[in-house]
Amino acid sequence: MQILLAALVAYLIGSVSFAVVVSSVMGLADPRSYGSKNPGATNVLRSGNKKAAILTLVGDAFKGWIAVWLARRFGLPDVAVAWVAIAVFLGHLYPVFFRFQGGKGVATAAGVLLAVHPVLGLATALTWLIVAFFFRYSSLAALVAAVFAPVFDVFQFGMPGHNPIAWAVLAMSVLLVWRHRGNISKLLAGQESRIGDKKKAAADGGAHDGGKA
Repeated sequence: MQILLAALVAYLIGSVSFAVVVSSVMGLADPRSYGSKNPGATNVLRSGNKKAAILTLVGDAFKGWIAVWLARRFGLPDVAVAWVAIAVFLGHLYPVFFRFQGGKGVATAAGVLLAVHPVLGLATALTWLIVAFFFRYSSLAALVAAVFAPVFDVFQFGMPGHNPIAWAVLAMSVLLVWRHRGNISKLLAGQESRIGDKKKAAADGGAHDGGKA
């Protein structure tokens, strides 16, 4: 019962979509209506509002971090912490408050990893930053970071074995890659948008506004 309750609370925390909330508060278009239509920081950046993108990034990462931090703060066993990690991540992917239309989980996963262990989180975040800096593809950076996260975990804590948190990290990585399957196709076809590319988003946004008028 304790694990179920903790996972439920974590899922509800994860279901708060900061991309949608921040955009609404700041008077911006719903990120699900333009660009990649993904409610995440990268797509919010395509609106041209860097402040909104930063707030989205911080908010999504924070909810992943706070869920796991609270689980440990209350002394829950590792198996409960593992389920909390997966639940808050699933909440972001399939938020009950937004008709189960969520983001891809990059920032939330980063927050979870930081709470699991700062070194693990920072190593994964640094991997994302390096790939994003050199290639300018957020999706490619996310995919590489997702692949390396379980590897970093093994280097730091050893093979998963009976460590439920390690299995949670692996599960999140697999889900994150799955959520980026469309991006993989676009990357292979040379059609993926680069970080900071507002041209397509503006065009999509204009078409969306025209349709509403």
